[in-house]
Amino acid sequence: MVELKTESEIARMREAGRVVARALAAAAAVAEPGVQLMELDAAAARVMREAGAKPSFLGYHPDWAPTPYPGTLCLSVNEAIVHAPPSRAELRAGDLLSIDCGAELDGYHGDAAITIGIGEIDPAAQALLDTTRQALEAGIAAARPGARMSDIGHAIETVARTAGYGLAEGMGGHGIGTAMHEDPPVPNTGRPGRGLRLTEGLALAIEPMLTEGGGDGARTLGDGWTIVTADGSRAAHFEHTIAITAEGPVVLTVP
Repeated sequence: MVELKTESEIARMREAGRVVARALAAAAAVAEPGVQLMELDAAAARVMREAGAKPSFLGYHPDWAPTPYPGTLCLSVNEAIVHAPPSRAELRAGDLLSIDCGAELDGYHGDAAITIGIGEIDPAAQALLDTTRQALEAGIAAARPGARMSDIGHAIETVARTAGYGLAEGMGGHGIGTAMHEDPPVPNTGRPGRGLRLTEGLALAIEPMLTEGGGDGARTLGDGWTIVTADGSRAAHFEHTIAITAEGPVVLTVP
């Protein structure tokens, strides 16, 4: 069931979104060659504790996962698209790192992701990162009252395919509010003019995940969480939580 948010609920989600933005910034600030992924997770957890917020991901246990999620962040490196748990693995110069973060504050959630380069990255990696960010911006711009849900996916897909990138099959965004994952699903592909009509009060997490090899295939590793590209190529992931207002989309996961 799709639940529309009131102005006061959106304001509360905005506060959760601010915590997410600060946690992402704290994790990115310590992401350097030789640093363990667990150190990034700890930095984000400190931000949430100081804000009185709870990690949305920690302990999350969907039906398809073998165990509850063990961390505050998802920290996906290179060919890992999403959902990689924190570990003692060390970052290396040239890595692409996707950092996904959710926080709950006063009963409402925010969810966002960024992809960053570790040290100096090659031009192809920078192009993937830049294009994924552009795909997110296009998807957000399409989320206007009166548009259709597939318009978001079409905008994302147009940016990705034009640049020759793939989009992880079956993966996309979601509604968000008092639960981290709510209806409706938000596709990253699709023909325009189809699906749910977007309306004021709808809160969505929009999250393109582009793959460098151009294919859409993905597979889950033995940990039951980490999803990687089927062809071993690198991936990038950007996400924002937005609210649709009469004036258009408003990003909630910014400082």
